[in-house]
Amino acid sequence: MSFLDRQHTIAPPGYSRWLIPPAALAIHLCIGQAYATSVYKNALVAHFDTSLTAIGIIFSIAIVMLGVSAAVLGTWVEKVGPRKAMFTSACFWAAGFLIGALGIATSQLWLVYLGYGVVGGIGLGIGYISPVSTLIKWFPDRPGLATGMAIMGFGGGALVASPISRQLMALYDPAYNPSDSTSVASGSAVALLFLTLGIAYFLVMMLGVFNVRTPAPDWKPAGWDPASVKSKPLVTTANVSARNAIKTRQFWLLWIVLFCNVTAGIGILEQASPMIQDFFRDGEASLVTATTAAGFVALLSLFNMAGRFVWSSTSDYIGRKPIYMIYLGVGVILYALLALVGASSTLLFVALAAIILSFYGGGFATIPAYLRDLFGTFQVGAIHGRLLTAWSAAGIAGPLIINGFLDARGKPGELVAVDYQPALLTMVAVLAIGFVANLLVRPVASRFHEPQKATTPVAEEVAK
Repeated sequence: MSFLDRQHTIAPPGYSRWLIPPAALAIHLCIGQAYATSVYKNALVAHFDTSLTAIGIIFSIAIVMLGVSAAVLGTWVEKVGPRKAMFTSACFWAAGFLIGALGIATSQLWLVYLGYGVVGGIGLGIGYISPVSTLIKWFPDRPGLATGMAIMGFGGGALVASPISRQLMALYDPAYNPSDSTSVASGSAVALLFLTLGIAYFLVMMLGVFNVRTPAPDWKPAGWDPASVKSKPLVTTANVSARNAIKTRQFWLLWIVLFCNVTAGIGILEQASPMIQDFFRDGEASLVTATTAAGFVALLSLFNMAGRFVWSSTSDYIGRKPIYMIYLGVGVILYALLALVGASSTLLFVALAAIILSFYGGGFATIPAYLRDLFGTFQVGAIHGRLLTAWSAAGIAGPLIINGFLDARGKPGELVAVDYQPALLTMVAVLAIGFVANLLVRPVASRFHEPQKATTPVAEEVAK
């Protein structure tokens, strides 16, 4: 297994850095399946004869474990290098599906919690950060483009997984009709789906494992002068260790920024399908069919994915701080419009929600580049891992805020547009807090910088 070691991943002279994004996508497209859990959610409810909440906990556990594992193992990922980290991610992610399949087949829900939630969640966390830190090292001249290419895959994973999962469940259960929203697959079909996905994802992720490379210590893009970054605001040529990064005010300001952006975005993403039907309700019946609502969710996924690439790439030109002023400042306006006039037009509602979700995706993709600007490339993966605890917290806070307000206003199927106003206006306040936190970001004080010799590959383990 020595081929997994860091020293065996160093790219030879002349190696094209454009071979690295496909390796990163191989990982992120697979772990992005986490956004497709709604495909088999009702089938699990019926199989285990339990509530939506009990099944929804599976996803919540996975997201919490993503943040926890990324934070705890981030420094280890930087130490061992991308190949060993990506291999470990593939093992945990695939094992999560296999354990989950056993849990479904034996009707043991706790095994699904353990498998997909805990074990799979660890694979999520390691797999999320390991390709990103490598791409940043390959693209010091365009870190926003680099992170956008990888994290776009995470946002698009559900677009691939959703239709494939439906077709596989139909193959394993002939009575299941994927085009009928009332049709529910059998538990055995979902168990076989988990088994299939576990094997398939492991094989695809191995493509990324074998193809990933790290740049040589003295490598730099042709024609790029590292000294040019000195002229850019908030961009440092120094490096900060993960241990010191969490001692800075900048780290915690960015934690607040990410938490606020994700909390607001999840507010729409988690409630998207019933939300559009409730906004355009005529009496007891909605003017928006279930099929149209499903199309709306797919559209939001496209904007979520596209925003990760487009907005993060744009940040390379206008800067990370200005792009977050757009995400959060314009987001305040869009959420207010959605709450107050969103019900006046279906087209307006869809447009507002789509742009909000593009900001949600863009926020995920831009944050690693923001960290690189402030803290350097030395342990950016480990710092990113620690920051992802904001995602875990937001994954709990966002749905709680939305569902808490809606539960107080009425029952599902009886809600109308005005019932969403308190929740949406709360998100306006959340985004405003994030906007202020972003305004307060300043360059990191030199006392937190590492000595130059401590950030060389030879001395890196000592610094850790």
